[in-house]
Amino acid sequence: MSGGPLGGIKVVDLTTVVVGPICTRTLGDQGAEVIKVEAPGGDILRYLAAGSRSPAMSGKFINFNRNKRSIVLDIKQPEGLAALRRLIAEADVFVSNVRPAALARAGLDHASLAPSNPRLIHCGIVAFGTDGRYANRPAYDPIIQSLSGVAGTFERAIGEPRFVPMVMTDHITGLVAAQSIGFALYRREKTGIGEAIEVPMFETMASFVASEHLGAATFDPPEGPSGDARLLSPDYRPLPTRDGFITIRPNDNRQAFAFFDAIGRPELKTDPRFATPITRTQNAADYFTLQVEALAQKTTAEWLTIFAAADVPAARYNSIDDLLEDPHLGDVGFWQDDDHPTEGRIRRTRTPVTFRGGMREATRPAPRLGAQTREVLAEAGYSAAEIDAMLQSGAAA
Repeated sequence: MSGGPLGGIKVVDLTTVVVGPICTRTLGDQGAEVIKVEAPGGDILRYLAAGSRSPAMSGKFINFNRNKRSIVLDIKQPEGLAALRRLIAEADVFVSNVRPAALARAGLDHASLAPSNPRLIHCGIVAFGTDGRYANRPAYDPIIQSLSGVAGTFERAIGEPRFVPMVMTDHITGLVAAQSIGFALYRREKTGIGEAIEVPMFETMASFVASEHLGAATFDPPEGPSGDARLLSPDYRPLPTRDGFITIRPNDNRQAFAFFDAIGRPELKTDPRFATPITRTQNAADYFTLQVEALAQKTTAEWLTIFAAADVPAARYNSIDDLLEDPHLGDVGFWQDDDHPTEGRIRRTRTPVTFRGGMREATRPAPRLGAQTREVLAEAGYSAAEIDAMLQSGAAA
């Protein structure tokens, strides 16, 4: 089931919803053996999204939980908690998105786990860093979008705060967590010592926004207002053509001047507002207005032909449904059709990253709740009688 760069790495996954599962799916896609530990009832993402064929198997859950096995443990019962600790004692990586105080009460913090597994890498994905006043507050993606300034970028651009209509902060934080685990595994190869990693959503996204938009406020005192005027323009969006939308991005002088030629306005090359990258940035509103007015004159197909010949960066606008038919994604085999053992024919995305040294050789479909409980407990050394007793007591399911 492996063959990827993380082949042989065992991960215990005590995460739910998106931020943790995208982290552990990334590890699983790269060959790690991921054991998803679920409470009775399962990850809430099993139920949150519409369009499932059977209970507790939403499309969203299927997409975020491939390459994992599911085991159900009630860690509020001593037997269930003991089983989880046994799994962690044999693991390379333990990933959680449980609030730190609750994790410590259960004896699942790194300080409690390290004595029995000093090579363990524990990655705790948290809403807020534990040294700050917000520590141990609950949070989901929109809370972090609101607090970190993501929603505020919309207010600067269009006059009202809005959320990005996807759980972007979960995605970004989860990928940062996976990256951090990879770094820790590399250091462990050199030192033999495990690691405690904390990945806070708020600080991660505050860094993300500030790196992009601190701008002139980087300096003390500020050299001007914060924010990238180009990105905060209300016309920073797909722009209307005669029959649809198109996105263009002529940035350097060669591209900008080719754009001016393409729209029949070569005199703009010497216009002081547009003659250099600096002046185009300073006059971003005028530059975008120029683009809006020009693009409305022809169809999307006509502009794409013209811009391709001029080597101006341009692309058609894809709706969500258009992605399914995008020819480039077809060329690279991005969409994969699988026969799920319980959900039937499904469509999934392949791992975008490729490794010439080898990728995971097969994809394990997202599991039904507790589908591998017996299998995983047996691998951990429990006898059949012990497993039956745990199932009967409700400590496992």
